[in-house]
Amino acid sequence: MRRDGGAASEHAQHGRGRLMETWDPAIQKIADPVARELAARGRVRCFPKDSLIIREHDPGGALFVILAGAVQVYVSGAKGQEMVLGRYGAPQYIGEMALDGDARCASVRALEATVCSVVTRRALLSAIRTDPRIAVRMLATVSHRSRIATGVVKSLALLDVYTRVARLLSSLEYVEIDGLPWSRERLTQREIARRVGACRDMISRIFKDLRAGGYVAVRDKRVRMLRQPPARW
Repeated sequence: MRRDGGAASEHAQHGRGRLMETWDPAIQKIADPVARELAARGRVRCFPKDSLIIREHDPGGALFVILAGAVQVYVSGAKGQEMVLGRYGAPQYIGEMALDGDARCASVRALEATVCSVVTRRALLSAIRTDPRIAVRMLATVSHRSRIATGVVKSLALLDVYTRVARLLSSLEYVEIDGLPWSRERLTQREIARRVGACRDMISRIFKDLRAGGYVAVRDKRVRMLRQPPARW
């Protein structure tokens, strides 16, 4: 006689199998050959908005290929402050830094409902043995992200908060809404503070002055640049 636990386990495995079948066509259409190969070797998981996908300092052991949605990579301080290191979406992958066996060096949260293919270290190593070019392409990705992290550290060390905010505004992608260019992303002051490594109160003061001076407009959490901000605050 089969125990209820066995039936539950079988039902869960069946559900995961159906989820993989649902996402298989999307995986096969991924243009990046590395992401496509890795995603095909993983197990599909769904993460609700604001859920924690990876926790800093936890043991590593899996890589996540994003199939849908968007995530934010960040580090936390002892007092709860956060610094955003990057934002990623489909079909990028995250968590590759911990596959050396060390602990996670950053946390990852879902910015919206997100679907990932979770690839274990064993599955990754199997993929590399099958096609060593995967390791070379992954190394290029790691190197690129390391350069970005170096830029973040340099910005924190050498630039004041206002300059970091001005650079962030210049780097945003702007799209036409009602005939005017607005930032594609909706950004709260808390989110901006996380991205530039500052406190929310400082961001609030900077934006108050920028709006009063006619440099930026804010509507529905979107930003519009009205003119070039001054070099100094």
